[in-house]
Amino acid sequence: MVALLLVLLLALILFGAGFALKALWWVAVIVLVIWALGFVFRGAESGNRWYRW
Repeated sequence: MVALLLVLLLALILFGAGFALKALWWVAVIVLVIWALGFVFRGAESGNRWYRW
């Protein structure tokens, strides 16, 4: 019985981690698109960047 509960707990943890990683991938894609749009609209050759790095 304990082994079954451990397997179920492991499955829940892996499912939760998979969902969190997928959500983080979507956030990364959205940030990349916003960065690319800002780069294009400000101009690549412009020395005035829209972010401060």
